[in-house]
Amino acid sequence: MGKFSELDLAIKDLRSAAATINEVANTLAEMFSTASADEAPVAATPAEPVLTLEQVRAVLADKSRMGFTAEIRSLLQKYGAAKLSGIDPANYKALVADAEVLGDGN
Repeated sequence: MGKFSELDLAIKDLRSAAATINEVANTLAEMFSTASADEAPVAATPAEPVLTLEQVRAVLADKSRMGFTAEIRSLLQKYGAAKLSGIDPANYKALVADAEVLGDGN
């Protein structure tokens, strides 16, 4: 083979490789754009708000002012602490739920 025919063959191989790489890139782009479109509703779902110590303290203080101080102490013990600061933040939601029902049936 002459140099020009070898060069012509190399150019054809490069163009073929470039076309293949381009097809793969397009396929990957479609896959990821479809995946992110599928994930969008999940990401769009608002996360449940996390209760802060101050918010829990406000709820418990209101119930205590309403005369449920002993019940509040019992709830704190139920969740493993003598004081609110000793409660695991993972239990705040359940603690508030228990506190909110105090006085509803009385």
